[in-house]
Amino acid sequence: MPTAGIDHIAMPTANAERLLAFYKRLGFPINNEEAWRTGTVPAFSIQVGEYAKINVHPEGYTASLRGPTAVPGCTDICFVYNGTVEECQQMLADAGVEVIRGPVSRPGGRGRGLAPSLSLYARDPDDNLLEWMIYQEQG
Repeated sequence: MPTAGIDHIAMPTANAERLLAFYKRLGFPINNEEAWRTGTVPAFSIQVGEYAKINVHPEGYTASLRGPTAVPGCTDICFVYNGTVEECQQMLADAGVEVIRGPVSRPGGRGRGLAPSLSLYARDPDDNLLEWMIYQEQG
């Protein structure tokens, strides 16, 4: 299959400052924050690992190329966490993020849904559903 992965997704926000603070507390790097603050660019992005990002559409952002019903809270995102479930729980607790479900067994994308994993769920300030998937080592 020539399609190799996902480069970025986009999500609107009702409050860019609140969303920035939330993702920064979780340790995500922010791309173009200063350029966005000075008005040089209309949006910023949240870097996820080395090869993916979340483009954030701040309040008032308009673009012709976006989902016609995109509104704050419409996004579900699953992050892969490299560590243990306990380490992920601690990272979320340290950032003041409430786990709303988990850990629960969930099929992820690895091994075509057969690689064992556990997930923790939370919500961001716009009520987007966030999942942290922790793949279990296979013995």
